[in-house]
Amino acid sequence: MNHYIIPVFIPELACPNRCIYCNQHCISGQGNIPSPDDLDQIIHKHLSTMPTENRFVEVGFFGGNFTGINLAMQKAFLKKAHSWVKQRKIDGVRISTRPDYVSNDTITLLLKYKVSCVELGVQSFDRKVLSLTNRGHTAHDSRIAASLIKESGIRLGMQMMIGLPGDSFQKSMDTARQIVEAGADNTRIYPTLVIKDTILADMYSAGQYQPLEMDEAIDQCAKLAIFFQKNGIRVLRMGLHPSKELMNNQALVAGPFHQSFGELVMSRMWKDDLTKLCRIDSRQILRIHVAPGQLNAAIGHKASNRRMLEQKHSKVVFVADNKLQGRDYHVDDY
Repeated sequence: MNHYIIPVFIPELACPNRCIYCNQHCISGQGNIPSPDDLDQIIHKHLSTMPTENRFVEVGFFGGNFTGINLAMQKAFLKKAHSWVKQRKIDGVRISTRPDYVSNDTITLLLKYKVSCVELGVQSFDRKVLSLTNRGHTAHDSRIAASLIKESGIRLGMQMMIGLPGDSFQKSMDTARQIVEAGADNTRIYPTLVIKDTILADMYSAGQYQPLEMDEAIDQCAKLAIFFQKNGIRVLRMGLHPSKELMNNQALVAGPFHQSFGELVMSRMWKDDLTKLCRIDSRQILRIHVAPGQLNAAIGHKASNRRMLEQKHSKVVFVADNKLQGRDYHVDDY
């Protein structure tokens, strides 16, 4: 089953404050916030590009504080999206919101409209990092919100960031552990980028903040993704969506942005496994079986992993094998 999300961006709508790194309007290139009446056109347009078989489709409200929107607008958005679920044209609705805007009343409303997943913008569980980034909520808020969502039966997503001011990889790993302990079903990992017209951009210009280097961000995300996978948590995305504004440097000031960042991370994850194989396997020919969905990542970004193996082995062939799942692999005997 292929999973698709139709994104509906409501940039910074109902956010009570602006985090020092955030400029959703600039990142998304979307100045106007869609109305509930715009949803039909948005959903229809995306569905027309998707296969009709073997798919699971959700509409996702991103970029703002959904549960902080005035109640009438929340209901209008949810009612319109749910009408597509009732027609069985899509399979669910997911929202992204702040941990300090989740309550029993919030959950009651989301259950009424059959919301399938709530993604919390946790970003970090470290008190200093939350304070330095002006998040405006506490780690305790995140734990309470996660508990309410899990108790309701709604799927829980928890988004995290790495490389924030005051952050370290040890702190990021602690955040990942607490996401696991909270029972998250899925997560997203975003390396911090310096976006124009933000406090973080001013800090960067003043020499008060330095973003992660690309290789450092890839390495940290790879370790975090492996940790989440081992604990049964699906990683939905690594790195920001490559919008036109990021691609043409209209929004980006500095930081580890790459249009294929997730692919680079997956390649790194496979590189670590294949490096071990290279050390212990002396055969001249390697025929490596991997799951079909992992074939490109195993070969590596621009075939980097295959080229690494070819430095020791005369021939390296990767084969898609439907019997394998995840990052399991095996090598043919010769």
